[in-house]
Amino acid sequence: MIAVFSVLVLLLAFVYGPLPGRAHRRRRTCVTACVDSAMAIDLACAVVASGASLTRALEALDSALAEEPEASGLASVAGKLLMGASWSEAWEGIGTRFVPLRDALEPSWDSGAAPVPLLERTAASIRAARSRAAREAAAELAARLVLPLGLCFLPAFVLVGVVPVVVSTGMTILG
Repeated sequence: MIAVFSVLVLLLAFVYGPLPGRAHRRRRTCVTACVDSAMAIDLACAVVASGASLTRALEALDSALAEEPEASGLASVAGKLLMGASWSEAWEGIGTRFVPLRDALEPSWDSGAAPVPLLERTAASIRAARSRAAREAAAELAARLVLPLGLCFLPAFVLVGVVPVVVSTGMTILG
């Protein structure tokens, strides 16, 4: 009986893919080593709200992120902007991690819009998208767990709960 359940679990692991714990551990090390984009936007918002210019905010954010494994390159963006480069030229070569920051600050640089509300809204939308993705992943996990739980616990419930009652009732009626 245990061999049947072992084969069933191995078959389900083959069908559903690797266990989520391993991927979670890999993802967790990256989260502890890297400041996420919403936090970086919050830091930039705090610097801009204190009265610093956009270029000074990028330099301060670069120095705040200096201990990360990957260089942010935001100080070079600030330097290019100060030297007269266009917004798109200054941001060339910067990774996708700072795209929300770039998009949030672009109206401020081009047309002089207030950067603080734009940064706050961008950070809030990143967090809302992350929360929505977590809820969707939880719903997907619940749907994926129905088959293994049904195949493992239903036979156990029948063997432990139903069979003894039927046997006991049969023994009472026949005995």
